[in-house]
Amino acid sequence: MSWASPVCISLLFLALAGCSHTATRATGVQEEFQICREDDRVRHQDGGEIQAARVAGLLDAAVARVESVHGLPFLRPPQVHVCVTMTCFQRLVPGTGYSAAVLPGDLLVLSPSLFERESDRLPGILTHELSHLHLGQRLGHYTPWLPVWFHEGLATHVAKGGGAEFASDLQARVAWEEGRQVDFSRLDVPGRRHRAGEFGLNIHEFYRQSWRFVAYLEQRDPAAFAAMLAAIQADTDITISVADAYNAGLERLEQDFIQAGR
Repeated sequence: MSWASPVCISLLFLALAGCSHTATRATGVQEEFQICREDDRVRHQDGGEIQAARVAGLLDAAVARVESVHGLPFLRPPQVHVCVTMTCFQRLVPGTGYSAAVLPGDLLVLSPSLFERESDRLPGILTHELSHLHLGQRLGHYTPWLPVWFHEGLATHVAKGGGAEFASDLQARVAWEEGRQVDFSRLDVPGRRHRAGEFGLNIHEFYRQSWRFVAYLEQRDPAAFAAMLAAIQADTDITISVADAYNAGLERLEQDFIQAGR
């Protein structure tokens, strides 16, 4: 079914449960968390031994997935911090509705909701955030010249849909048909970021459309995709990275994506 095909669907109200890239400084964080017995890359708030052990059991596979898609190892071992209380998480991550965040200082923080009502999302969200962390280690958190759709599309692609669970392909296509669609050729600049609302999308529709475009780029030409990612991670402008790898610009690739019925 084409992204531009007319379809009918009943949309349910979906609570925001995405990820955050925040400028909050994680001052004193290490002193509040204990090292996980199973894996010293994981730290937990007092009383979070069971939650931390679950993360430890998922971490190797998640790291391997990120490094495989990104084509490069982490520069430094990731540090995952498990909050047991919302007070802990909200102090570190301002705002509401987030399930996880990457903080300056290479810190990945997980909300207690991922061990309660959203426990099935933990593997995907962990991998999604590790992708952000991996990119941030090389380019900084959060790279203003790299479009938000690329940050989120890549992370969701690496996580095999993690982060976009609350919007189906059908919902994303409906939004596209209604004219609520990510403009993949529109570039971000410092102080002017094009997030979901810029395109009339909720965050999950935005993640889903961005993911499907990134997935299309890999499926179209895996070697070009790898070359593009390598260039981007070497701090080459995205327009140059894409053009050199695919011999086509983002606008042309977007049109091909639509015509391919993705």
